[in-house]
Amino acid sequence: MELDDELCLCFHVTKRKVVNFLRVEKPKRAGQLSQCFGAGTGCGWCRPFLQRLFDAAVAEGATLPDLPTPADYAQLRAQYLETKDSPPKS
Repeated sequence: MELDDELCLCFHVTKRKVVNFLRVEKPKRAGQLSQCFGAGTGCGWCRPFLQRLFDAAVAEGATLPDLPTPADYAQLRAQYLETKDSPPKS
């Protein structure tokens, strides 16, 4: 997933917006990422991925985690919505 790909598909929040929010706002908890244009407050699919980015941001010297390609991400989310399975574990 590239920086300009949507991470929160419900609210069209890109990975870049989340990364910049983490850098500028320095939230204390992953749940505070909801203040970034509502990320994670829709269907819940992106929450584990937001958690991964949050964990990388608070770990000193950590690199951004690899996330699925946009096509795979959208397909997995569609399956999640269809089956109402719990979001993937981080």
